[in-house]
Amino acid sequence: MSKQDPFQTPESQFNWSRCDFEQRFGFKGGRFTAPNNVFTFILGCLLTVIFFALVIYLAKPVPALEPYTNMFLERGMIPYATILLFMWAMSILFVKSRKLALQRKVLRIQPVPVEPDFVLNRETAKEVLTRLRGIADNTSHFLLMNRVDRALSNLQNIGHIADISDILRTQTQYDEEQLASGYGLLNGFVWAIPVLGFIGTVLGLSHAIGAFGATLRAGTDLTGLRASLQTVAGGLGLGFDTTLIALVCTLIIQLLLTFMQNKESAFLDECNEYCHAHIISKLKLI
Repeated sequence: MSKQDPFQTPESQFNWSRCDFEQRFGFKGGRFTAPNNVFTFILGCLLTVIFFALVIYLAKPVPALEPYTNMFLERGMIPYATILLFMWAMSILFVKSRKLALQRKVLRIQPVPVEPDFVLNRETAKEVLTRLRGIADNTSHFLLMNRVDRALSNLQNIGHIADISDILRTQTQYDEEQLASGYGLLNGFVWAIPVLGFIGTVLGLSHAIGAFGATLRAGTDLTGLRASLQTVAGGLGLGFDTTLIALVCTLIIQLLLTFMQNKESAFLDECNEYCHAHIISKLKLI
């Protein structure tokens, strides 16, 4: 029985234009797990429209839900802006989760033969690179493939185990920074949404105080005073409701953001273990 070729053609293919979530909709996919901001903004706008359509046509006709629908529909423009940013953030997190799932699939490939007697050196690195680049249409779109590709490409030119380890370590730091940069907009939302709530609070209090001052100056009868106090109460409602909506939205975003960061951190750890198991452990220069 002939020995099996360790460099046999891989069965599965990773096509970025077909597999990436954003590419499927005709948008340029962000690097690794970074989302396309235009795509996520459009998706966030659609979700915002759907949300307010549900509030208006399903929730508002229910008398028991009127206090809650009024929080979104009767408090000026602040709740609309808050929900838009919230839905945009949810879209970013959703797209990132889909892109991370695609990146994780690469952990299942084995471009380096698993035979115990296989040695990774300058000669075999070329064969491994050919096999690796046959698995994907472009290895630079996949974090793990990109890291392995760069390490093996440098192995052909450098030829020192310590240098390859340094290259992998440097690439690991770059990958961590690349993934961390994908949270810049989300971190901005975590800051901006509470600010919107506080702006609503200031506007509401200003409106309430102004109405109360007008009531005192007018010196109207009991009926007029009651109507004026309703205006004051409306201003207070504007202030507190907008802040409540903003804080709840921020809390949800922060929890999901932390969860996603933990998943990406775990993925990076798995990539490091993969490189040690499939690259570093098989290096032997002759």
